[in-house]
Amino acid sequence: MIKAYVLGITTYYEGEDIEIKISIFKDEESLLKQSYFKQYRKPAVVEHVALLDTLKRLEPYKGDDITIIINNPSLYEQIKGTSTLKNEEALKMTNEVNERLKEFGNSINIKNVSNDKVGLIEWKDILEG
Repeated sequence: MIKAYVLGITTYYEGEDIEIKISIFKDEESLLKQSYFKQYRKPAVVEHVALLDTLKRLEPYKGDDITIIINNPSLYEQIKGTSTLKNEEALKMTNEVNERLKEFGNSINIKNVSNDKVGLIEWKDILEG
């Protein structure tokens, strides 16, 4: 089983780079741990960009059971189709994310840990450690 932990960090000033942190594990063995900067994106889509980058890195594992762990209830609702968000750019990015998810079939499960105390601690430890 593949587990991927994802975080997109916005900046306080327009025009500054965004930071993306990704950690990928296969059966508790670390496959990838990255923290890098990308060109500025509006705060409403930073997590979308991080998720799309993660999906690119998960391409070699298509067909495996994959769980992507995020800490963003808004993004989770957007992907599940239950959001009432009206931001056009975020909606466009959500469509792009969903198209990429379809390429993986039913092998990807996205888990939001924002309301899971233990899961949130694990998510923080892995991405900050």
